[in-house]
Order: sequence, then structure tokens, then C-alpha cells
Amino acid sequence: MTTFIENMLKTHPDGSNGVDTALLADCIAACIECEVICTSCADACLAEDMVVDLRECIRRNLDCADVCAATGKVLARPTSDTVLIRALVEVCRDACVRCAEECEKHAGMHEHCRVCAEACRRCEQTCNALLAAL
Repeated sequence: MTTFIENMLKTHPDGSNGVDTALLADCIAACIECEVICTSCADACLAEDMVVDLRECIRRNLDCADVCAATGKVLARPTSDTVLIRALVEVCRDACVRCAEECEKHAGMHEHCRVCAEACRRCEQTCNALLAAL
């Protein structure tokens, strides 16, 4: 997926705001992946017998999914306001940290939470890398 994203970013007439295209594409891909994984984890949590114990996990999954979706979409428009981009990527990173921390509490019992925590940590890392480059 990153290759297609990177190729599309390279075709943009206004470039990528001086940010390495591969780095930007990696962050977009991680955001999209995290959105899907968090949504799926929330749904899996809802299917668990102990759903009441997973309320906070579901909430953080859904919050993280929405933030990642918005971040990925804004990053796909490289001419967007760089101040907004920085703020959004910081919020995305923070949402991923909070979601990963919650999912890690349940990872020993629920494999979907383990997978979600990993996706959130990857997105956190790509957000940090992009922030360092901005």
C-alpha cells in the first residue's frame, strides 16, 4: 500500500511540503492501517462475553480510529497547513499511545487487543518520525 501512496504523493504538482515522500507515505499507511485495526478491535471487543470489562478499550479504539482516519486524509493532501498537520499528527500519536496502553492491558486474554496494540505502536512510531521531519 505504501508504494501506491508514495507514488501518488510524488505526482502531486505542489510536492510534499519538503517532507520526505517515503516518510509521509509510511505515516499515511500506518494511520489507515491503525484506523482499520482499531475499528476491528472495537467490534471484536463487543463480541466478547466480558464486554463490560472492555468499555474503555472500545472507547479508545473508536477514538483512535477516528483520529487516525482524519490524520491520514489530511496528510494525503501535502499542500495542507503545516501548523495543522503538526497538531493533527501529535494528536494522532497521543491517541495511538492511549489506545495501545489500554489494549496492552487485555492483550494476554484477547489476541485482537494484542494486534491492535502493535498497530497503534507502529502508528505512534511513524507519527514521531514525521514530527521529527516537520
